[in-house]
Amino acid sequence: MTPEEIAQRIVSGELPAAARLMRAIDDVQPEAVDALKLLFPHTGRARVIGITGSPGVGKSTLTDAVVTRLRKKKLTVGVVAVDPTSPFSGGAILGDRIRMQRHANDDDVFIRSLATRGHFGGLTCSTRGVVAVMDAMGKDVILVETVGVGQDEVDIARMADTTIIVTVPGMGDDVQAIKAGILEVGDIFVVNKMDRDGAGITAGHLKAMLSLTFHPHGTECDQVAQPWYPPVVSCCSLDGRGMDELLQAMDDHYEALTVDGGKLLTKRRIERAEKEILDLFQLRINQMFFARLGNGGRIEAVAKDVASMRIDPYTACEELMKSAKII
Repeated sequence: MTPEEIAQRIVSGELPAAARLMRAIDDVQPEAVDALKLLFPHTGRARVIGITGSPGVGKSTLTDAVVTRLRKKKLTVGVVAVDPTSPFSGGAILGDRIRMQRHANDDDVFIRSLATRGHFGGLTCSTRGVVAVMDAMGKDVILVETVGVGQDEVDIARMADTTIIVTVPGMGDDVQAIKAGILEVGDIFVVNKMDRDGAGITAGHLKAMLSLTFHPHGTECDQVAQPWYPPVVSCCSLDGRGMDELLQAMDDHYEALTVDGGKLLTKRRIERAEKEILDLFQLRINQMFFARLGNGGRIEAVAKDVASMRIDPYTACEELMKSAKII
């Protein structure tokens, strides 16, 4: 099947074609790039919402509850669930499909699980491509749920229109947020599992810290008519309490992005495009580097010299770059 045929079938909403392309993207197959180029003019219409937070805060259950409510509003939904990869076997559990089984027979919900494959920024290199495919399919909202690796979750803010940070009482996530700088990238903060003791205290801590971080002269919203100050929403994704308030906060944030001619939304998407270009550039350089070296044997030999103190790692890097004709 040609890239043109693949792109045409995806734009028309054909699920098998989309699934095959997503697999090719995840496997870093060169032919996938040609199809993505053709799909690009059909993207940019979906709302991309990132859901992130530490492991155990209930991101998957929350994502499932959000999908249910979006479907009640007759919106089509794509879900990209990034799962951690074992550093030993290279495998991943990909458990989000199990958690979202009630949406399995809904043709207007497309769920794709991805493995991190050693990428510790919370997102895989193929995530953007998969989001683009869902966008071209015509999905109204695309949810990107990250692995929750803790202090490196700022990656999601570079590709989402709205970033939701999920916390729970009793895990110290409010303190971790300060360490990670997550306060600066979150658009909505959720205290999940509000039925637990200490939920009100956790919400209070987050509100207090946000009041210190966001002020009239310190946000990206300074020059727009409707500044956005991140709300703290308490909910319980299992029984649905607070979920309506979360959906309203999501709508309110998108309205803030699109007001005043959509200045904030345009700014975010320019930043997203810049990050994507730089990531693709880095990926191509890495591919070129290893291709010119032939295989990993040369790197292993130099690594042995570094380990035995016969050469320093800086000189080793320079020699490898010269061998690969990068410099």
